Amino acid sequence: MRIGYFPSIKSILRDSSLSKGQKVSRYKIRAVKQDRVVSKTLKLDAHTLKDLEVFEAEGSGRNIFDLYNSTKTQGGSQVLRHRMENPFADLNSIRQTQKSIRYITKRRKIFTQLAFWTTGRVERYQRDPLMFVLQKNRISFAISASILKLFDGHHYLRILRGAQFTCLFINSLREYLIEVESDLPQGELGLLVEDIRQILLRPKFLEVPSSELRGRKYLKVLRLDQSFRVYEREQVQELMRLTYEMDALVSMADATSKYNYVIPEILDGPTKISGSGLVHPQVENPIANEVGLDQEGRLLFLTGPNMAGKTTYLRAISTALYMGHLGMGVPATSFAFTPVDRLFSSISISDNVHTGTSYFLAEVLRIKSIASAVSEGLRVIAIMDEPFKGTNVKDALEASLAIIEGLESKNNCLFLFSSHLIELDDEFAPSTRIVKCYFEAQENKGKLEFDYLLRSGVSHQRLGMRVLSEQGVLDLLAS
Repeated sequence: MRIGYFPSIKSILRDSSLSKGQKVSRYKIRAVKQDRVVSKTLKLDAHTLKDLEVFEAEGSGRNIFDLYNSTKTQGGSQVLRHRMENPFADLNSIRQTQKSIRYITKRRKIFTQLAFWTTGRVERYQRDPLMFVLQKNRISFAISASILKLFDGHHYLRILRGAQFTCLFINSLREYLIEVESDLPQGELGLLVEDIRQILLRPKFLEVPSSELRGRKYLKVLRLDQSFRVYEREQVQELMRLTYEMDALVSMADATSKYNYVIPEILDGPTKISGSGLVHPQVENPIANEVGLDQEGRLLFLTGPNMAGKTTYLRAISTALYMGHLGMGVPATSFAFTPVDRLFSSISISDNVHTGTSYFLAEVLRIKSIASAVSEGLRVIAIMDEPFKGTNVKDALEASLAIIEGLESKNNCLFLFSSHLIELDDEFAPSTRIVKCYFEAQENKGKLEFDYLLRSGVSHQRLGMRVLSEQGVLDLLAS
């Protein structure tokens, strides 16, 4: 370079705007972790997610995601959503997450060390198309840095702010590692912590100052900027991803603690569910019930009048199973289950005028999807709430009997089947594999009341005409 000649800023600096594939990808942030830890995921179709109200709720109610999402970062919220879309299906992965939930619950205070609030600023800094000094030679670097500081102060200020927030973020992780050093986390969280530790031991991260980064030390600022956005860019992004994973785990642990949920026992061997004190998490003043199904009693035949609590009970069981596969606590006093490959819920069926699918055909197609999974040899738990309502009583009776007899013969699967067709009980072949339970209504001073308690046996209550009369429908028609 000739004396007296100053090249343009663009000739000695590099534009940090990246190609599409190099930008911070939120999708990658929430998806990468599964590739490392999870060997299998529980398959949930859109119908089941809707029935469980995971991401959308009927009326003005809150869905499960909103109920349990207390994440502090947008990336953490995305990780939590990804987890809820892809629960675990293998015993070891669930247990590893459970260990993390227990650890966080017991040592919640140390997670306040994490500067979650800085991650948004760091991510914007990483995406910001700011120029950076690329020269490695000390003299060339100093000249380039001086030109940037002298001719574009606003540009430099944005770099300074981004570098300051990145330093705060990294130092909060350092402080967190110091706090957990005497009692290292177990399970999934332990893997995240070890990954963070390995990154922070890299030479350029050891150079990050623990004190506040001053703007007047522009050579140091721009050298750090060079590290954060060039040489260690991927590592900074990985630290953010790991932090988002921790944010999601903390949110799951906080929900478990806040609602006093129990961490379920994860069983190995034949498919089984057992639980007591089981309630639905979104029902106010819920009545607790029990559940118990195994290979000796693998199909629950549930009866009872409308409004007695059948559907809520089925939702409570399916929600507990779903949450258990996530690795978090469930709304019960005790709960144990064997992880399965598929969880089906067939509660809210509707026709489709656009495709010409009638209500009955929609019911049949739903049952077909369950039968297909079972025929593939998968471990399946399927919940069917009053199927075949869309046809006449005779067809419904015959179809229900055929389905029940077919399902209860399948090994390593469990089924919950509610129905108003109490005549089915007379048609069942002698079998110990069908468990019969019911809900009922009681009469108090001439009015019907429901205690929502599960009983053993089959209900023979018929209340349709009684409800019509109590609501005055028959009187209106007679007038």
